Amino acid sequence: MTEPAIVLEGVTKRFGDFVAVDDVDLAIGRGEFFSLLGPSGCGKTTTLRMLAGFEQPTEGRILLEGEPVAEVPPHKRNVNTVFQSYALFEHLDAAGNIAFGLKRRRVAADEIERRVAEALELVRLGDRAAAKPRELSGGQRQRVALARALVNRPAALLLDEPLGALDLKLRKELQVELKQIQREVGITFVYVTHDQEEALAMSDRIAVMRDGVVEQCATPEEIYERPAKPFVAGFIGISNLLEGTVADGGVRLAHGEVIPAAVPEDAADGDRVAVSIRPEKLVLDDPAAGLVTLTGTVEARVYLGTGTQVIVALSDDARLVVLEPNYDRASAENRWEVGDRVRVGWRPEHSLVLR
Repeated sequence: MTEPAIVLEGVTKRFGDFVAVDDVDLAIGRGEFFSLLGPSGCGKTTTLRMLAGFEQPTEGRILLEGEPVAEVPPHKRNVNTVFQSYALFEHLDAAGNIAFGLKRRRVAADEIERRVAEALELVRLGDRAAAKPRELSGGQRQRVALARALVNRPAALLLDEPLGALDLKLRKELQVELKQIQREVGITFVYVTHDQEEALAMSDRIAVMRDGVVEQCATPEEIYERPAKPFVAGFIGISNLLEGTVADGGVRLAHGEVIPAAVPEDAADGDRVAVSIRPEKLVLDDPAAGLVTLTGTVEARVYLGTGTQVIVALSDDARLVVLEPNYDRASAENRWEVGDRVRVGWRPEHSLVLR
């Protein structure tokens, strides 16, 4: 990681008896695209509001560019926030909205004109400078809000679910654009989202939060391939979690079968664990040698376009989701029918044992 732009040291936030953020330590590098990811109520937006200055920590401290900001009000912090609601002034055109903050700071008129033009080009709205918000699409309004924040050249840009109001296709397009803009301007982005796919696609690192605690902070690849805890494995994408106990150098599953798996060094026989296997790592009735295999019954099939999910019941309370790619029409039509008995297999190294 580069030199940190933002540091949180033992940050806790209480509202009465409720602990919204619990003893969080984070260091966010300069120029990093950093995401706070988690379900509703996990503390990610409260953390962002403390960075912005809208809330103050109950305990701990926050440093921006190496300086504590506890006594610095929001309007004097060198950060800007982009909200899901856009919060544009309807009576101003796109250029006027972007220029608003610069005028408040009494920046020279020629400097404002130059920087607004640059910001409009950055967000690909150079030809829409005179358009009022009502004349712009949702995606264009979000670009104006982004340009308005970037034109002030903050040390960090804080984004609170900024794409949440957009439809799926536009949201995916803007994910790519937003990441490109971040790379181009080199400003630290702190991005709040509950969308796992969005965080994986855009982030340099992700902090996964639950109940005010950071469960894991790592790169998208590490979060997905090597989740630290069962919650992270289950929250990020789809993960098959099989409950069991450590036994005979592997894991004894709830229905009694022992499968080979690399268990944590500090785990002892009898310790409760969960085995995580991603759906794309699984195969059905594959004759390859060396696979871990379990037998079950096809319970359902879900066609997803690029692939088909096959849900296999191992027992009354244990299921595996298998993702089979649709290479051609034959694979898309799928050779597995509900009720078929199948062997689900995977390579032993794809078993991730979590405690």
